[in-house]
Amino acid sequence: MSQSLTIRRPDDWHLHLRDGAMLRAVLPETARDFARAIVMPNLVPPVVTGAQASAYRDRILAALPDGMAFEPLMTLYLTEDTDPEDVAAAHASGLVKAVKLYPAGATTNSASGVTNFDNVRGVLERMAEIGLPMCVHGEVTDPEIDIFDREAVFIDRVLDPIRRATPGLRVVMEHITTSNAVDYARAQGDDLGATITTHHLVINRNHILAGGIRPHYYCLPVAKRESHRLALRAAATSGEARFFLGTDSAPHTDANKLLPCGCAGCFTATNTMSILAHVFEEESALDRLESFTSLNGPAFYRLDPNEETITLTREDRPIAFPDHIDTGDGKVTVFDPGFPLSWKTSHRA
Repeated sequence: MSQSLTIRRPDDWHLHLRDGAMLRAVLPETARDFARAIVMPNLVPPVVTGAQASAYRDRILAALPDGMAFEPLMTLYLTEDTDPEDVAAAHASGLVKAVKLYPAGATTNSASGVTNFDNVRGVLERMAEIGLPMCVHGEVTDPEIDIFDREAVFIDRVLDPIRRATPGLRVVMEHITTSNAVDYARAQGDDLGATITTHHLVINRNHILAGGIRPHYYCLPVAKRESHRLALRAAATSGEARFFLGTDSAPHTDANKLLPCGCAGCFTATNTMSILAHVFEEESALDRLESFTSLNGPAFYRLDPNEETITLTREDRPIAFPDHIDTGDGKVTVFDPGFPLSWKTSHRA
């Protein structure tokens, strides 16, 4: 007997679409299930002005296949030269929904990020005034700090001081990976939210390193101990309004993933909803899947939830997903959760 669950169409509150041939290939994988997505601005060069965000949005919409409905929610890349008034104007126009803070050197294409946080104080204060959220890649880049500790140290050294110095600033802790981040988020008011990725609900650091290096599981922030994964699963399936889905689906060609210094990122757009249904079913929390994927994110961003619905049906036999996506730049491997997937999606108006 098949089992089905109908929820409002989900949104992805942290997504990488890239540009050019890669954009054209991966966009349909998201638009198939997701109505909207917060689109990351870490292109080369980065999207730092309202005009650049508008041009990027036009390229995304031009790449959307006929018959697919999808709304890109644009972001600006925060630099130490960002103009507060340009940010405010882009927000007032309805174009920009958030500003992204990358500590310089923290992840893919983050070289233009922030080194001296005092230099962006004026932008943050303006964002607090207008209610524009700041999305944070929460890791320090100090080479003396162990990579598995960089999220926890960022909370103490950077995030909490910024929030204390900028009352009213609305913050999204993106792709949290530790129980430290879960605990911090739960201790704050409703001006702080946290996204959790699909892959961090599935893998721990053993999946990357035990029995051989598996580069397609390498991501930043890197997956942590099993105890942290379990804390993330408990948070995601709790129904708490501060936690919502941000896949951080990050396409890289296999050629770039398999280099001696390979790129960080897991490409999960293709099978995220099936994986999440599996995880929530394991946690006896299918009744809270809609909150995590479709309700909590819009509430934080002060947007209405989608009217359209999506139905997930549990099949008696595993569903076959492609193991890679062909792009004009090369093959992109689809994230393998390591277990059979039995939930398929269909849409209703």
